[in-house]
Amino acid sequence: MTAKEEFISIYTENIKRKGADKLLEYLEKSDFFTAPSSTRYHGSYEGGLVEHSVNVYHCLKDYLSRPRVKEVYGMEYSEETIAIVALLHDLCKINFYTIEMRNRKNEETGKWEKYPYYAINDTLPYGHGEKSVYIISGFLYGEGRLTREEAFAIRYHMGFSGLEDKNTIGKALEMYPLACALNVADMEASYFIEGSIKK
Repeated sequence: MTAKEEFISIYTENIKRKGADKLLEYLEKSDFFTAPSSTRYHGSYEGGLVEHSVNVYHCLKDYLSRPRVKEVYGMEYSEETIAIVALLHDLCKINFYTIEMRNRKNEETGKWEKYPYYAINDTLPYGHGEKSVYIISGFLYGEGRLTREEAFAIRYHMGFSGLEDKNTIGKALEMYPLACALNVADMEASYFIEGSIKK
């Protein structure tokens, strides 16, 4: 099963809110399933974004299933909530990357050659996590809209890698355990499972 097929399977099995079908249509018409996850770090290849999203889903499910985590958080999250925050946390990267050309010297021939690389061209400069929340909120509506904790989890999934005030990040992670859990899952997927040296 490809990462795209797995994503769609998890999405359609778990996300049933109003507008979810339209959001999936939007993803299929966008570059979500072909985009990289970064320009030169984790998932910096075609399809890296969807692969990363699926990895975060599995990491988040694993993290939330740990007995100690359940004991500390004192709550469990629905399969729908887990799928929403994990699969959709990086929608901010839709229409974010372009392919440009660079020159590099071929070590074998000694000649300079052009090669493609990913560059950033942000067509909706609205931040990172907040942009993902904004995009999702344009589709999931009424009783199906994001809960406050889901919105905060997606907004602060970068944790202390984010650019905002560290006190604000710390307070958000403390108030909304799902935000902390998603940050842990995102870091595990990015640096442990994927990493720049994996591909």
